[in-house]
Amino acid sequence: MSKRKTVKLGDLAAEGRSVISGPFGSNIGKRYFQNEGVPVIRGNNLTTDYRKFIDEGFVFLTKEKANELNSDAIEGDLIFTAAGTIGQVGIIPKDAKYKRYTISNKQLRFRVDTQKADPDFIYAWLASPWILRAITNRDTGSTVPLINLGIIRSLPVILPEDISEQKKIAAVLSALDTKIDCNNRINAELEAMAKTLYDYWFVQFEFPDANGKPYKSSGGKMEYNSTLKREIPAGWGAIQLNELLQSRTDSITASELDSGSPYTPIDALPMKKMSFGVAQPSSEANTSLIQYKENDILIGAMRVYFHRVCIAPFDGVTRTTVIVLRANEPNHLPYLYQVCNEDRTINIASKMSVGTQQPYVNWENALENHAIPHPENDTLVQKYSSMLLSVTKDVINREKENAELAKLRDWLLPMLMNGQVTVA
Repeated sequence: MSKRKTVKLGDLAAEGRSVISGPFGSNIGKRYFQNEGVPVIRGNNLTTDYRKFIDEGFVFLTKEKANELNSDAIEGDLIFTAAGTIGQVGIIPKDAKYKRYTISNKQLRFRVDTQKADPDFIYAWLASPWILRAITNRDTGSTVPLINLGIIRSLPVILPEDISEQKKIAAVLSALDTKIDCNNRINAELEAMAKTLYDYWFVQFEFPDANGKPYKSSGGKMEYNSTLKREIPAGWGAIQLNELLQSRTDSITASELDSGSPYTPIDALPMKKMSFGVAQPSSEANTSLIQYKENDILIGAMRVYFHRVCIAPFDGVTRTTVIVLRANEPNHLPYLYQVCNEDRTINIASKMSVGTQQPYVNWENALENHAIPHPENDTLVQKYSSMLLSVTKDVINREKENAELAKLRDWLLPMLMNGQVTVA
């Protein structure tokens, strides 16, 4: 094991114009954006949760405009958010989709001298919780959080003197992050598949008819439904959500919680994801608490347009800003989740919301009365749910696995960094 040394990040900068801020805002406004060209890195491409780089969701500049701005980022460059969600950091990976990017006016770029340090090791250090705290503690903004190049250069870095050891440590941490990322990609594909099939059968009414062909496009009979005010398959009817799901408001006080009870306030529910694996400790739970059970459907009721609809992976506690729903027929969970997750349901919930600054949708006398088209018997619902039940379980299990991998990474990280644990 090599000795550790403490330096400032600025000491590890490559020669030349290696530490830069993005261009002035007026030089990179919407009027310059194109459908293709050089991608612009913005805040949505960076995170605070060890995802190295979100390589999508770009706007683009022409090559000539990017040349003019001279704010490029390439493989191995570290990118920081300078205004807004400070603490976000990323690294352009070896397998990036593009060879060249431009940073936006709210980003900072740092290029590591690879003779002094391994960029992936430095990224792992900078993405750690203690550096996140160091950055947020150095916020210079009054209304909008801000950091500058001086703060970035002054960040402390503890690293092995031997670069090969840095690379080994980075490889171990990267392997964990890669597995988490792989799980997330698989889940995204499976969730998209489940939603597509639901839309095909229950929204477009192209479920298999008696001959196994798509019902509507094969001439299946459609009838006008006065409740829904549209045509639906013959024999189908309108059913309200409260006939399929029951709301649970089982209250509990903070003093009654077990120390190991997972706490999931509304902000901890991910947007547009089927489930989650991470929860906050019960010590952070205070007031307005209600319990949920594994496989309950949780809907973020405040600002419901953020689309927080998840299946609970375990028993836990949330707040009354979350609607807790339990399936009347547990075997229909995959179908009922899609009913709640459907864009139309969220749009209706948004329109039913009350309040201005923090609009809130109620279940009682509001969302519970939302009517949807429903088959005359449960055969089709059962068929969909049976097909998707294992997929749903797989998605939830991967979320749990990711939570365990993240916990392992967070446990290993400080010990690898300070030399308590070594890599052969």
